[in-house]
Amino acid sequence: MAPWTRLALVPLIAQVVVASPMPDANHEASQLNTRAAEGYDSPPYYPTPDGGWVSDWAEAYEKAQQVVGNMTLAEKVNLTTGTGFFMGPCVGQTGSAPRFGIPNICLQDSPLGIRNSDHNTAFPAGITVGATFNKNLMYARGRALGQESRGKGINVQLGPAVGPLGRKPRGGRGWEGFGADPTLQAFGGAYTIKGMQSAGVIATIKHFIGYEQEMYRMSSIITKGYSSNIDDRTLHELYLWPFAEGVRAGVGSLMTSYNDINSSAASQNSKLLNGILKDELGFQGFVMTDWLGHYSGVGSALAGLDMAMPGDGAVPLFGDSYWGSELSRSILNGSVPVGRLNDMVTRIVATWYKMGQDKDYPLPNFSTNTLDETGPLYPGALFSPSGVVNQYVNVQGNHNITARAVAREAITLLKNEDDLLPLRRNDSLKIFGTDAGGNSDGLNSCSDQGCDKGVLTMGWGSGTARLPYLITPQEAIANITKNAEFHITDSFPSDVSANSNDIAVVFINADSGENYITVEGNPGDRTEAGLYAWHSGDDLVKAAAEKFSSVVVVYHTVGPVIMEEWIDLESVKAVLVAHLPGQEAGNSLTDILFGDYSPSGHMPYTIPKSESDYPESVSIINQPFGQIQDTFTEGLYVDYRHFMKANITPRYPFGHGLSYTTFNISSPTINEVTALNTAYPPAAPSKGATPVYDDAIPAASEVAWSSTSFTRIWRYLYPYLDNPESITTSGEYAYPDGYSTTPKPQARAGGGQGGNPALFDIVYSIKVQVTNTGSRRGKAVAQLYVELPSSLGLDTPELQLRQFEKTKELAPGQSELLTLTVTRKDLSVWDVVIQDWKAPINGEGVKLWIGNSVADLPIVCTVDGGCSSV
Repeated sequence: MAPWTRLALVPLIAQVVVASPMPDANHEASQLNTRAAEGYDSPPYYPTPDGGWVSDWAEAYEKAQQVVGNMTLAEKVNLTTGTGFFMGPCVGQTGSAPRFGIPNICLQDSPLGIRNSDHNTAFPAGITVGATFNKNLMYARGRALGQESRGKGINVQLGPAVGPLGRKPRGGRGWEGFGADPTLQAFGGAYTIKGMQSAGVIATIKHFIGYEQEMYRMSSIITKGYSSNIDDRTLHELYLWPFAEGVRAGVGSLMTSYNDINSSAASQNSKLLNGILKDELGFQGFVMTDWLGHYSGVGSALAGLDMAMPGDGAVPLFGDSYWGSELSRSILNGSVPVGRLNDMVTRIVATWYKMGQDKDYPLPNFSTNTLDETGPLYPGALFSPSGVVNQYVNVQGNHNITARAVAREAITLLKNEDDLLPLRRNDSLKIFGTDAGGNSDGLNSCSDQGCDKGVLTMGWGSGTARLPYLITPQEAIANITKNAEFHITDSFPSDVSANSNDIAVVFINADSGENYITVEGNPGDRTEAGLYAWHSGDDLVKAAAEKFSSVVVVYHTVGPVIMEEWIDLESVKAVLVAHLPGQEAGNSLTDILFGDYSPSGHMPYTIPKSESDYPESVSIINQPFGQIQDTFTEGLYVDYRHFMKANITPRYPFGHGLSYTTFNISSPTINEVTALNTAYPPAAPSKGATPVYDDAIPAASEVAWSSTSFTRIWRYLYPYLDNPESITTSGEYAYPDGYSTTPKPQARAGGGQGGNPALFDIVYSIKVQVTNTGSRRGKAVAQLYVELPSSLGLDTPELQLRQFEKTKELAPGQSELLTLTVTRKDLSVWDVVIQDWKAPINGEGVKLWIGNSVADLPIVCTVDGGCSSV
């Protein structure tokens, strides 16, 4: 049946996931291509594992069990289903269970700040955070995000994003994540989650999974979203890696992606949700759909979905839903087991308790629908009561300090010939480019930042926030020097004079965003702009380079860009990538530009010389008719992994970043912490007990309209039914092959949050001394890459980032001892036959490389030979 089939009908349940196990490396390579034409299939995985067996969650689940065990069917359904599009103050909200003190649960974007709100901070985007390589700032930004969400009464903040991974350089939303590497994404996501949830807000890791392109992402009544076809090993070693770390960090909720994975919609994929997420990774929170990414009723319930957002069916604002009253019907007619509903609700309520939201947690005091003080309470209704919808609560605190620090530490110095930077305050400067200024139409004049006007602070779409203010580069530079002449235009002025002492500073950018907004012909993905600067920015640089002998280029960008037209020009002396800095764009830049701080950012992705340097499979697929099969034929070879395998020298490698000072990494030592004396990790402890309920079908009267006494809001989604007593259980449902209500044995690779706890045992600890050998203060990053031995019998990338640490600010001559740890999982590959992580026994043949980027690794450590300089 079509994915919009209503829940009371016999369901279509698509369950496709990872490809079949592959016995060896040669077979792996050939199968990767042959399956691309055939399409990817995989077995079903039923039933959904119950939550509550992890000790860290035991208290929360005990509290939830006491509540859920006394709920009516209507109360349970209420908490699993959104109330509908525009049916409340937040971008999404569930129904409530007021008898138990549980309000409508408010869910709100975005990963970089509170979307469509007021008096909030617009933080730097995820890609900017990744470029800091600073775990402390990752946590600090996450905590500030959580504090602001709590202050606004938001229960669930929809971030962080670790999918897309950045597989497609033109992809529209790569900037919401932390970089094109699973380890960088994993640390960025995990520390953000810990920070957010320390404030009591429920974090949401998203989008699960394989969501790498904007165009054709969604299914509807007339189209089918693309299918990301991913083999088992690639899924585990790349795309699942940051999600596993987010689960290990205790994330409370997870959002599925819009697209299919191996021809099955993410929100109803039983193997991914039941088998991998809730069994293998031990996820204890609740799974929600992306907005209008709910495509079936019974099928999604049985496949492991716990919450439908925003609740609407195939067409929003029609007042119907795949769940809501239809979920009530499916419980009464027996097509969805009561036990599955109990687990859905228990996961939601337990997460609410886990974050302490039962204790003085504020209700929403803002409206995502309007900035007016008063207005309709349910804007999606034809007739709605009105009231106060915005209280204008200021939640910014001193978070501008954190925002500025993140933006500053992300700025990446790519080139600095003749030590042109830092600038002196008395230098004669000529500033060019609209990217140095503000939006000529006014601050926040473009909905969800859906335009490219002025300095680029973030991409566009639901992953944005309104700017409470904006310090532009023009304003910040003018505050520092009177010797700057501004030309806020993207056309080089013909009347500009230049003498030998003048320095031109040229601002250019490259934008992208989410698919529901098209900006300058780009439907989210950079289809028109490609990997080049917007607004003829490359021409602006070349024109400045022709006239001035010293040019500094400042690039604000969502992702990889091509610089070949001007990077080697003699007068282009310095290049700074300032990423997406948020509200403190100007201040953070001048902190670096004028030398108050040394740059310490590192590239979170590779910068190529040509788009043809990438594998063909990572280009944007444009196929307007029929379902797109987007097969990940490049496998593990994304970003720097690909460049190294193909022996292509990029313009700037992953991890690259210069400073105004110099550093030396020395005195490396390696120590074994946990013996790696088995190829596979020891068996994990058995799961703990989970809540037990009476799973009998409840009385139909629990969802009868006649038992209620309130005024109905048209289009609002309720759990109630007319004449529910007429519903009977026939037991004749065409469940899919493999459907079962008998719990499966614990996954071999499972046993804890994130997987088998033994996977995260520290195997080796490496210490290095980092010394500032230059003449200025600065911070350095030590990056650790793993080289796995060929004895594992698999085609494996030459180097893979597995750890990094950043120093404090070091004065000239000052040193700091950094410790970099490596876990069993860091040294493992995914065995598709055994379905477990396999490591080289005793670390034999493993090399651990440490340095400044993937292309600059002066230290190597081995188990037998110790550490040495190369």
